[in-house]
Amino acid sequence: MSPVRDASRPEEPRPLEGPILFEESDFRALVPPLCSNPDYNAHRLAARRRLLALGKRCAAASAERGLPLECRTSLHHPHQFNGNRVQRLWAYLTRTKKDKSALKRVLGAELGKDLDSAYRNAYLCLALEGQALEVSLRIHPDGWYDGQNLKNRVAREGVKPWLAQLDALAGFRLRLHDWKGEWRCGSLEPEQLEEFLKYYTPGDHQLAVEKRYPAPEGARAGALEPGCAEELVRECLRLVPLYRFTAWSEESDFLLSR
Repeated sequence: MSPVRDASRPEEPRPLEGPILFEESDFRALVPPLCSNPDYNAHRLAARRRLLALGKRCAAASAERGLPLECRTSLHHPHQFNGNRVQRLWAYLTRTKKDKSALKRVLGAELGKDLDSAYRNAYLCLALEGQALEVSLRIHPDGWYDGQNLKNRVAREGVKPWLAQLDALAGFRLRLHDWKGEWRCGSLEPEQLEEFLKYYTPGDHQLAVEKRYPAPEGARAGALEPGCAEELVRECLRLVPLYRFTAWSEESDFLLSR
């Protein structure tokens, strides 16, 4: 029997070339019961290739803006790692190996050993679910060091610099874990962010800044608008300044006490 490979680092398919169009079938293959059906692996692989192509474009444009990021994608087939159902596909952009090494030196060998798992780093995300497409910046509970870096920075600088970053992202919303409450970017008040930080605990909660596009339904079924892919890339790149503000780096070094 061949060894089980690390499902958190799936082999990447070749990204799709040419125009990128998401179709109704891309969403349908992620809805029960089809999300557990291996007969739809080919549909999900096609969608994964589209997401990878978008992620590669975002990574190239981000590098041009001075922020190099690595792009990976998630599993497209039912597996023990995803509970034998694929309800979400995503391309995620995380810090490079060089930047992970820099963070490992700060965290130490024991805490830094898990950084190779992409979700344990703050990441930009292009995701597909049965109900929506999503563009987001996310910090998983296991990426607590980036969440703590943000909390420490706001504690040191005050809430207004973070507020300015979020208010430049009208159309996005700040979310805390799976809570129903949301904070709409572009119309936030300092008191709202202070309230958010009272409840947000890195290591326990996920933090997300996200924008979602509904899946096509009924008369709209079929491919999404031809310009959708370009808009997803533009919206992802709008998150680059917030990523640089939030995630630990040598230019945003607020993780350790001074």
